[in-house]
Formats: sequence, structure tokens, C-alpha cells
Amino acid sequence: MSQPRGFRQTNAWLHTWIGLLPGWLLYAVFLTGTISFFHEELTVWMKPELHHSVAQPDTAARALAAMSERAPDAALWQIQLPSERSPVVQVRWYAPGEPMGRGSGQSLTLDAATMEPLTARETRGGHLLYRFHFELYGLPRIEARWAVALATMAMFIALITGVITHKKIFKDFFTFRPRKGQRSWLDAHNALAVLALPFHLMITFSGLLLFMFLLMPWGMDLAYDGDRRAFFNDTRSGRMMAPPPAATDAAPAPLAALAPMLAAAEAQWPRGVGSIQVSQPLRSDARITLREHGAASLRDRGNSRQLQFDGVSGEPVPMDSPQMPSITSQIYNVFTSLHLIRFGDTTLRWLMFISGVLGTLMIATGMVLWVVKRLPQRRKQGRTPLGHHLVESLNIATLVGLPLAIGVYLWANRLLPAGLAGRGDWEINALFGAWALCLLHPLLLRNYRRAWQQQLLLCGVLLLTAPLAGVIGGGHLFSHIGRGHGLLLATDLTLIASGLAFLFAAHLYRRRSA
Repeated sequence: MSQPRGFRQTNAWLHTWIGLLPGWLLYAVFLTGTISFFHEELTVWMKPELHHSVAQPDTAARALAAMSERAPDAALWQIQLPSERSPVVQVRWYAPGEPMGRGSGQSLTLDAATMEPLTARETRGGHLLYRFHFELYGLPRIEARWAVALATMAMFIALITGVITHKKIFKDFFTFRPRKGQRSWLDAHNALAVLALPFHLMITFSGLLLFMFLLMPWGMDLAYDGDRRAFFNDTRSGRMMAPPPAATDAAPAPLAALAPMLAAAEAQWPRGVGSIQVSQPLRSDARITLREHGAASLRDRGNSRQLQFDGVSGEPVPMDSPQMPSITSQIYNVFTSLHLIRFGDTTLRWLMFISGVLGTLMIATGMVLWVVKRLPQRRKQGRTPLGHHLVESLNIATLVGLPLAIGVYLWANRLLPAGLAGRGDWEINALFGAWALCLLHPLLLRNYRRAWQQQLLLCGVLLLTAPLAGVIGGGHLFSHIGRGHGLLLATDLTLIASGLAFLFAAHLYRRRSA
């Protein structure tokens, strides 16, 4: 390994090696993170039983009536209304005095038109990829988060050293020389890096901020004497819902009409109402709280505005103004909200998704460039070092193998019987089993040109045909067209476009090889 000389050469050396060593993990994190911008939509796509639900103008009122029948004695109702990301109504209720927490209360998924319960197939859906993005899978949670955090830090250093290395980076952005081997790959890598450079810096830095309490917990431990639970309780106190109240002696009373409350809320909130919470329902001291769809501001990290009404008279009830976070908290909230994009509408999500695709391709071209740059040396020596064999195999298994495995995951979702015991685990096993085979394939084949071409071709076919797999397992492209489901159609078209891209790459690779 030659020693670098000079400041720019030192940064180029650092950029190369700090980008290579965690590169495969970074690619997986970036790819699954990009998909996670639409992980809720993908989860709905993977539950065909929910596709028949269509929101109606009176869905909110119907949901309230349905809860009056199903849980008249509950202390608290929570109703999540349909949105552009989900077509169903999600309801949860708690008994008097029952603590709120994971697994507590009772919940149902309801059809938005009929309010009939819907039972969807067992699947982790897009949520699996979302969790994999920051804590991998099958590893201890803390160790996995440390691995992703260190890889994110390496990515941030690679971005900075890359900018320093390319003194003509903006000029190079407008330069692309096709069919020039190493030069073409470098041009593509530079162009992809510069095209979405603000996004790359923002998403990487904000990712580090999300890991801040893992990487640098000393201030938190000092201020709270090591009691981290107390720290998080304090920082989240403004976002936590009050626990369900205990039973009272209030007299039974019908709930006021919901329509005037919705009209008052929608007059203030252009995005409309996202959820309804009813405390002490069907009693004289009932309170109805409406929450805005989406976040009020970046500074509050996804908090939505609220309006509260007397549940019997329908009159507005004054609420305490939420306490404004400190300046440091506001800065933290802005960056982490940008990363999580819980506030964004569909257009902004698409912009973030496209930027994520560019970032994923930037990492991929950098990994390929490392191999292409060393091909002349391998040809001169007449042999391929073991390390190069390993890099080439890992490139194929990660850059193509992971999208291929996700294609297998989607097909498994449609082909496995809906009532299969442990169905969600079988889908996950299909994903990681396919990914493992994608690593064994180039190692055993020992012909990297064929391995690249075969995996590119198979990946393209799986993704291209995934929207049609539902002809067998329910929920397919033609049924989505017939119902006019924009959410599902967008998912189908994205899969088709991705499949065509991989098939086109296989075609180019075959022509290049010939």
C-alpha cells in the first residue's frame, strides 16, 4: 500500500479506504433507508387484505359510531384516520386505569367504508427494511446500532474527503466520458455525488445526531446521574399522551356531533385531521381531542397541533400551549425531523427517495470503481489477489444481491399461504436465505462476469414481475388499476421501473462483455 503524499493525496487515500471498508454496510443502510421513506406504503402493498378499503367523507363519524358499539366502557379511544399512506382506520382502546405501553390495550384494523374488522396476513412488510436501516437484523440491538453509527461516521468523513480530493468537482459534474472504463466509473461517481451533495451531507449528519446519545452519552449521564430513563422521559414529556383516566362516577351521555369539530379543525389545518382521541367516552365528562395530519413544525420533531372539545356539548376547551423546546433541542429536532421526514407530504418524500437512490448509486459506483481501478494491475500480474476476489464477490452479493433478495421477499409475500403459521418469519427467511445464496454464487462460480450478469438479470425479472405476483397471492397491478389506488399503483410502477433498470444494466453488461 503506497503512502500518500501531500494534503489532497492524503485525503484521496483516506477517501478510498474509509469508503471501501464499511462500503457494503453503507450500501445496505442507504438502500433500505431510501425504501424506508415509503415503508408504510410498502407495508400496505404487502397486505392485500387492506386494499379494498376506501375512505369516505363520513369515515371519521362512522369510526366514532363503531367505537361506541365496540368499546362503550373503555376509558380512552384512539382512532387513526385513513391518509395518503394508508387506506384503513386503525383503532385502539384502553380499559379504565390500564397502563399505556407496547402490547397494552386492544386494537383493530377497520375498513374505512363499512367499519368491518380486517384481518391482514402476517408480515413485517416495509417495517423490516426500516428497522434494518439502523439496527440490522438478528444481531444484538446495541451492537448493531454501534456498527451502523460507525459506518455513518465513515460515510461523513468520506463525503468531506471526497470534496477536498476533487478540486474541480463541479466541473467534473458536467463531464461524463462513456466507454472509458475507469474514467467513466469515476465520472459517474463524481456526478452522483455532486448532484445530491446537500442531501448526502444532511442525511449523514442527521443520522449521526440520531445516534448522539449512543455515541456521546456523557452529558446525559452526568446531568441525570446515569438515569437515562429519566432523561428520555423528560425530553419526551411534551409528546407523551396522558395515561387513560381511572373510572369516574360521571353520568352516561351521548357524544356531540363530530362534523362541527372537524370543520373547525380543518379551517385551521390545511392538511386536515389525522387522528381522534376520546377520553371518558359516552360520559358527561368526555373530551374529544383532534390531532392535525402531519407535523406542525420541524422544531417540534413531528409534534402535531391539537384541538380539544367538550365531548357532550361540542364546545372548544382551552388547552395549555406546549412548552417551546430549548434552542439546542430545536436544532436537534430540525435535523432529525429532516432525516425521519415525518412531516413531509408525498412530493417531498419522492424528492428524498430520488436523492436516496442517487446516494445508493454513488456508493455502488465507488465500490465498483475500486475494483476497476485495480484491473490493470491484476492483468499485469496475471493473477487476482485473494482480497480482490473477496471484494468482487461482496460487491456482487451486496450491490445486486440485496435488491435481488428484496425481490424474493416481495414474491414470498404473495406466494406463501396467507394463513401459514409463522408466516412473517418465513418471509424474512426467504430474504436472508436469498441474500446468502447471492454471496455463495460468485464465490462458487469464480466467473465474475457471469455472476454479475446472472444476478442483474434475475433481480430485474423479480422486481419487474413482482406487481403481477399477486395474480396468485392477491393484490396485483391490474386490480390496483381497477380500483384507482394511487398509493398501490405508485408502488407497482416503482417496482417496474427498478426491474427495468436492472434488466437494462444486465443488457449493458452483456454487450460490454461481448
